[in-house]
Amino acid sequence: MNADNIVISAKNIHKTFGKGETAQVVLDGAALDIERGSFVSLMGESGSGKSTLLYLIGGLDRDFTGEILVAGQDISKLNDGRLSKLRCEKMGFVFQFYNLAANLNVEDNILLPLEMSGKSISDYREKYEEILEITGLKSKVKSYPSQLSGGQQQRVAIARAVLGEPEIILADEPTGNLDAASGSEVMQLFRRLNQEKGITILQVTHSSECASYSSRIVKLKNGVIEG
Repeated sequence: MNADNIVISAKNIHKTFGKGETAQVVLDGAALDIERGSFVSLMGESGSGKSTLLYLIGGLDRDFTGEILVAGQDISKLNDGRLSKLRCEKMGFVFQFYNLAANLNVEDNILLPLEMSGKSISDYREKYEEILEITGLKSKVKSYPSQLSGGQQQRVAIARAVLGEPEIILADEPTGNLDAASGSEVMQLFRRLNQEKGITILQVTHSSECASYSSRIVKLKNGVIEG
């Protein structure tokens, strides 16, 4: 693995929930390096800490010891403003629950992060049209989440995550609420984004089928990474 091409580097990560006799060690020296442009699946038993590690890498949870570098920046040393800027510019998030605004149509849901960050939507119009094409949502832009299938809603969430041109997508059980056919569509979309756009993808999954779409599989067991 080329050290100069590492976009995510987590070293000696320790994470404990609770204190005293009820303390539960979830991560116990976990380490993970991910190369730019790779598609990595993080697997492990339920409760193994795989989602916890993903949230730490994304800066959504900052209570840990160890070192996490994302795009060359040590997230533990960033203040809230700089961390928010890093997430906005470098990362896109896709979760098991689509987190769409029910009162907004597809177009407005996709564009919402741009509006919230004060970016000019007109600057992203060409990118927006391209993302609609890739995700197959062109005919659904005026539909509301309640009018979409689960797979379509997840594609909206993915379109929203990639519109800002992130280097990295962090996905937590992205097919967890989908049937097999919709899950396969989402995985094919991830693979296309990875191969055609060079977006680095780290997904947490319990599904061997979903993991088979990635270029590398690592497993979290007893608080450490294997593979």
